[in-house]
Amino acid sequence: PGRTTNTDGGKNAWMTVAGSWMIQFCTLGYISAFGVYQDYYTRTFLSNKTPSDISWIGSFQLFMQYAPGIFVGRAFDAGYFRSMILIGTVIQVTSMFMLSLARPGHFWQVFLAQALGSGLGQSLLFLPSLSIIGHHYKTRRSTATGIAVTGASFGGIVWPIMLNELSRVTSFDNAIRATAALATVLLVCANLIMRTAYQGTHRRALCEIKVLKEVLKDAAFMVSIAGACFVCLGLFFPYFYLQLYAIDKGIDSNLAFYALAILNAGSILGRLLPSFFADKIGIYNMLIPSLACTSILLLALVGSDINNIPGLVAFACFYGFFSGSYYSLIPSLICQLTTNMSDLGTRMGLAFTCVGVFMLCGSPLDGALLHSSTAAYDWTRCIAFCGVSRNTEFSGLLIIEF
Repeated sequence: PGRTTNTDGGKNAWMTVAGSWMIQFCTLGYISAFGVYQDYYTRTFLSNKTPSDISWIGSFQLFMQYAPGIFVGRAFDAGYFRSMILIGTVIQVTSMFMLSLARPGHFWQVFLAQALGSGLGQSLLFLPSLSIIGHHYKTRRSTATGIAVTGASFGGIVWPIMLNELSRVTSFDNAIRATAALATVLLVCANLIMRTAYQGTHRRALCEIKVLKEVLKDAAFMVSIAGACFVCLGLFFPYFYLQLYAIDKGIDSNLAFYALAILNAGSILGRLLPSFFADKIGIYNMLIPSLACTSILLLALVGSDINNIPGLVAFACFYGFFSGSYYSLIPSLICQLTTNMSDLGTRMGLAFTCVGVFMLCGSPLDGALLHSSTAAYDWTRCIAFCGVSRNTEFSGLLIIEF
């Protein structure tokens, strides 16, 4: 067995948080900018495909980032942290540059580079970068995780602006190459500064049936993950479709392009403040209200028709805040439910694999509900579906807490 040290601070711990921030910036942060791709592909690059077809690219990328989690988690527990983030960096960067070479109308080229390639690279980066924080922190784990995952928020601000602004002065292909170059620099830096406090043994089996059985018997853990699966059916809807929604509602495209940046800007505080208070009053006490608020916001959107800038900004800020708190608190919740830290990767991996399957279905299902034979887009059905899907985990967490 390895050795675990929870220092709750120190140079190596904070350098690891910084490296995790960079990885979050380049993985979940980049996927948060998929709304730019969804809009560009729908209206221009892949205009021969439906929004539902195109959303398969983003949803499969999410699926590939999460679904291999059970294997990535066991590899993490076995001590292959550094190998995974190195290989993941190479695959991620290569796939981004290959995406810039895709030709208009060739769906399969985009799918291979963006959905399969980038998704696979991100799977080797995303989970290990979150799990490693649990090795360095105990009492301040939620705060450290919250700081790290703000990288995804900042990425969600920077990437859409880069893609939109650079595509105006040059081609969209060159805009993608510029983002790939920035990702290369950040991921190389992350590889150099991150450290692990737990020395796993390579002799350990990558898939122990005994460990999995123990995890599956943990009722609180399984109920939490089951609820998270249903949440993920619609969690990414605003991140994929808000820019298209704003343009379809007649909002000036020059301003609508910033919808995703505003959404992710709102999530910065959402990832920090609830995580800080979660260390004081408990993770469940922050997670349950956050879920309730995201559901209320989406259901309120059904009864309204946002066609002005103030309304769009208000929705983006509030939804970004509460959805951001959900992202940051889930890894901390898994750590809290883990009694043996040497099995943390397995628990993270199992959770990620389960939600990955639902993420694969979520966005295409949203796109299918969005398609209408009587109008360009039917926003009411897909928004209502996303709002109702939140209530499943909300109910499950209430049962666990009370």
